[in-house]
Amino acid sequence: MGYKIFAINPGSTSTKIALIEDDKVIFTKNVSHDADKLAEFGSISAQLPYRKETIISILRENAVSLDGISACVGRGGGLLAIEGGTYKIEATLLDHATRGANGVQHPAQLGPQLANEFSKEYGCPAFVVNPPDVDELQDVARMTGLKGVYRGVHLHALNLKETAIRHASARGSRYEEQNYVVCHIGGGISISAHRRGRMIDGFDIVGGEGPMAPTRSGSVSVTNLLNYAAGRDLKEVKGICTRSGGLVSHLGTSDALEVSRRAESGDAYAKLVWDAMIYQINKCIGAMAAALKGNVNGILLGGGMVYNEGLVAQIRDACAWIAPVYAYPGEFEMEAMAAGAIRVLNGKEEAKHYTGKPSWEGFDF
Repeated sequence: MGYKIFAINPGSTSTKIALIEDDKVIFTKNVSHDADKLAEFGSISAQLPYRKETIISILRENAVSLDGISACVGRGGGLLAIEGGTYKIEATLLDHATRGANGVQHPAQLGPQLANEFSKEYGCPAFVVNPPDVDELQDVARMTGLKGVYRGVHLHALNLKETAIRHASARGSRYEEQNYVVCHIGGGISISAHRRGRMIDGFDIVGGEGPMAPTRSGSVSVTNLLNYAAGRDLKEVKGICTRSGGLVSHLGTSDALEVSRRAESGDAYAKLVWDAMIYQINKCIGAMAAALKGNVNGILLGGGMVYNEGLVAQIRDACAWIAPVYAYPGEFEMEAMAAGAIRVLNGKEEAKHYTGKPSWEGFDF
């Protein structure tokens, strides 16, 4: 039996939609929204009717029918920490997404809301698959050197887990039977350790951990950060973690392709920054390999920057002694969302229920 899935992934000024039949994308569109119109709304969730109507208009213009769809899947956002998997969009999940229960206001909150709207209209189930709120850290990975301050993670969980699932399947195995270091190297860079189906460690890229990235500072020593912050507005300082750090801070652009071209054409500063970013990626891969005690079946690279053969070559040169390095260039978030729903629909995976209780709430001591 074939499955037809409608996937919805809201961004800051656009919403990407895709109609996917089994593993084939039969329609996809990045639906643009008027930035001035979005600014009129008092909150992210208040944009729901406007975004929905815009999507409907695009579907109508392209003569795309959603009749007979098997499920709707929305990009998750606003949720408390959860284990990985495919979650049914039910009352508690919808409430948390609507109000942003994790304290972060992000367009991804609209994913579950939009999926719920379309699922009601077409009489099918609605799901969220491996949202950014996935947190499966082992206990030792949560500790810091400050009492009462514990680590969490914010990573590209959807792409990371789907890359590992597909890699294992292609080799006749299961994600739950393998150990991988999985990297998403794109506009953001996530590096994580996966042990038998659980993402046991990784870097909090929203909080400033990990390697520098196109718009992110990556890890900076506390002393250096305090010196940098002196006389600056706190909001500006926080912005270097996610918006104005990394390649933007050094070179004034987040375009990795431009930076790599400048590096290749003899721009010494661009080359140093480019090589330093890859060097930091390699160090982080090594750290995740150590978290797996060296028992690594493969180092998996995904994301847009993995199209750069030179970047992959540098990572392979530095890390192939740990485990074979496999490159999966590009992103497949829409396909990953659909695949998660299909695994539930065909019985390969059981749908999870979002309870509203975080997957980790602290230690007993």
